[in-house]
Amino acid sequence: MDVATSTPDLVVIGLGYVGLPLAHQATRSGLTVTGLDVSAPVVEGLNAGRSHVDDLDSADIAEMREGGFTATTDPSVIAGARNVVICVPTPLSAEGGPDLGAVTGAARSIAAHLSPGTLVVLESTTYPGTTEEVIRPLLEESGLVAGADFHLAFSPERIDPGNATFGVANTPKVVGGLTEACGEVAAAFYGRFIENVVRARGTREAEMAKLLENTYRHVNIALVNEMAIFCQEMGVDLWDAIACAATKPFGFQAFYPGPGVGGHCIPIDPNYLSYKVKTLGYPFRFVELAQEINARMPSYVLQRAQEMLNDAGLALSRSRVLLLGVTYKADIADQRESPARPVARKLAEKGATLTYHDPHVEEWSLNGEPLPRAADLEQAMAEADLTILLTDHSAYTPKLLTENARMLLDTRGVLRRLDPQSAGDNRRTTAVIERDGIQVL
Repeated sequence: MDVATSTPDLVVIGLGYVGLPLAHQATRSGLTVTGLDVSAPVVEGLNAGRSHVDDLDSADIAEMREGGFTATTDPSVIAGARNVVICVPTPLSAEGGPDLGAVTGAARSIAAHLSPGTLVVLESTTYPGTTEEVIRPLLEESGLVAGADFHLAFSPERIDPGNATFGVANTPKVVGGLTEACGEVAAAFYGRFIENVVRARGTREAEMAKLLENTYRHVNIALVNEMAIFCQEMGVDLWDAIACAATKPFGFQAFYPGPGVGGHCIPIDPNYLSYKVKTLGYPFRFVELAQEINARMPSYVLQRAQEMLNDAGLALSRSRVLLLGVTYKADIADQRESPARPVARKLAEKGATLTYHDPHVEEWSLNGEPLPRAADLEQAMAEADLTILLTDHSAYTPKLLTENARMLLDTRGVLRRLDPQSAGDNRRTTAVIERDGIQVL
């Protein structure tokens, strides 16, 4: 345990994919930052110079340490801090509703050490009303009053792991204060290390903005996922149709089908909005339908895999299946809510012999049992009866896939992406597959 020796400008509670990049950028701007986390291994690793998230490496942690950053499990570091930002997980409960246990735990820790004039900001994604109805009462157990004795705000995180273009500093930051003064203080704080701060009317609007962003993606992904199923039946090349539609310079944004949805945002966040709507006595049919469609995609991948093997005279129960990519998105190690797991589980239940390969994941287990990792990728593809591409890591090039896989189900459209340098014919919008035994979702 390493506790800061002086009062920090900022305490970041939760040092995961959101909190650690925030702490990194704040440290770079000259703020004295202390990170607070309940995980002793995370804290020990950071204090030893090791990163556990994709977007920061050991050099970044070293830079933070040189800038005065330290990590601890001791909540007493909150005492006297000028700013405290909550970046803890907000998963779903076993019943499918919001699990705010980490958020309320952080709020209680803050209340025990809260000082007058402190700014407290919640960044964890949640339903509208959480900051005012849940966090505020817990913080006021300190005897201090929000909006009078301390400042309270909500600012939705917009971290996109693996995004080399947009990070903490250059992604616009939405901020909503409990009061106008709270909003001004929060905006001034974030303005010290973020280029563009956007003021929301209040905490509820800022909370809703985050859920709106993710629900928009959730619903549109569900639309193309359902279209993928019907287009397969109708003999329509959906990937080509999407590419053609995307040439329209207005009124259309391309979304693409896949084996399911992953990460924290899409599979989980819309459920927080659905939960809040249900407390008003209304069903949120749009979100619930989108969740149903996206949740059935692993079953559709199973169906397509069975059909391909059956057409080749093979039974899934006696087939060797290689899974390519087990993370939820390309070129990162983050496995949160990855659709690879339900796909693998369904294949295993049907008796398939599974192996996997992922350049970012050395060990992977299914139902508590380790799954064999292919050491030689080309050999593994040549030996597998069916290869299923689940994550479009850049290592999985069209050339590698088409030259080595005996049979391949591409659930990410890697084989339909046109190489602009080799395409030549600018009238085409997608690449053309030219060998048997390959299908694209």
